[in-house]
Amino acid sequence: MASVDTFQPRPIATVGDFFALLKPRVMSLVVFTGLAGIVVAPAPVHPLIAFTALLCIAVGAGASGALNMAYDSDIDAVMARTATRPIPMGRIDRGTVLGFGYTLSIASVALMGLFVNFAAAGLLAFTIFFYVGVYTLWLKRRTPQNIVIGGLSGALPPAIGWAAVTGSLSLAPLVLVAIVFLWTPPHFWALALFRSDDYARAGVPMLPVVSGKRVTRWNIFLYTLVLVPAGIAPYFLGFAGPVYLACAAGLGAWFLVQSVVVLNERDAVREPAAKRLFGISLLYLFALFAALIVERLAQWM
Repeated sequence: MASVDTFQPRPIATVGDFFALLKPRVMSLVVFTGLAGIVVAPAPVHPLIAFTALLCIAVGAGASGALNMAYDSDIDAVMARTATRPIPMGRIDRGTVLGFGYTLSIASVALMGLFVNFAAAGLLAFTIFFYVGVYTLWLKRRTPQNIVIGGLSGALPPAIGWAAVTGSLSLAPLVLVAIVFLWTPPHFWALALFRSDDYARAGVPMLPVVSGKRVTRWNIFLYTLVLVPAGIAPYFLGFAGPVYLACAAGLGAWFLVQSVVVLNERDAVREPAAKRLFGISLLYLFALFAALIVERLAQWM
């Protein structure tokens, strides 16, 4: 009997595959918070400089996402949420993604340094290093505090945007960084609650896997309890107005109430309260930074 050739050629990677490596949804949030840092900064900025800074922030965030996918490709292959990414699906090999990610990392930092300033470039380089080196390669597979410590990388774009305009830092951008930093654990732990089986199967020590869902719910509540007053702080520090205060207070109260609902969740299988909190957390952060941007743009008109 003639043998049957079972060789299957590797699917050809598309532009869409390379774009998916950049984690566009995460990138969009990073760019948005970076834009807030640029707009709130107390100095005029040339539109071309602002555009270049945002482009570098976007490319740097995308490079970090690509490198994260390369180093975590074994994890992604066994998690339902990530199994359709380009590397697990066999559309792009890991080595190509590593080269792609490091090339974009170097290009984004170099462009920021040459055409914006070295302070912003240094912060961008640190952000990429922290996300890839500290979070992805060190913390993610070793400690349930991976999201807490690693969250610093995702919190820094407002500071990068501010530094792109002023060449320095001050209290205001650090407060914005603190808001994103405090927001990250309840946001991702809500996801981890209804995806805990996925993380357990992949061997990632997320808090629900290591300490249980009850401990995770308490941590979500406690972080939210600290986040809400931190979210209101920009108004009392004088760099946000009444529109921001209304958003921060109203959505913060909703966030806190929902965290109490999560704390008392009875359905530990489907986790409907955690799913709602995950959506609310996205709305909360978007609305806060949108209010900052709208208020400052209104002052310019």
